[in-house]
Amino acid sequence: MILLSASFRSLMQLIGVLIIFVFVLIITYFTTKWVGGFQKIQMSKGNLMVLETIRIANGKFLQLVKAGEQYFVIAVGKDEVTKIAELTEDQLSVQTSDDMKNSQENFQEIFSRLKDHFPKKQD
Repeated sequence: MILLSASFRSLMQLIGVLIIFVFVLIITYFTTKWVGGFQKIQMSKGNLMVLETIRIANGKFLQLVKAGEQYFVIAVGKDEVTKIAELTEDQLSVQTSDDMKNSQENFQEIFSRLKDHFPKKQD
């Protein structure tokens, strides 16, 4: 009888801990979504926008930044940011999302090309 009571108590503690764990996960999920939405709204209000980023080394990037109506190429390192060049809009070749969709292949095209590359199995 005592053994049954102790195991029941342990089971209830386990269920309680699992419920608390799931509750914490749910709170974390909704808090993260709220903070992400808040930051997205704050970033869209401003005059600064990173148009493109390319990694050149560990912790070092080149970024194309639009500030107002001006475009800058900056080098971003671990502890420093350096202006490389200032560009005009005519010097940019910015792809629109429609251009990017047209230039991307779908998986079926890539797979069929790969399948044609290998010799067919003969019986």
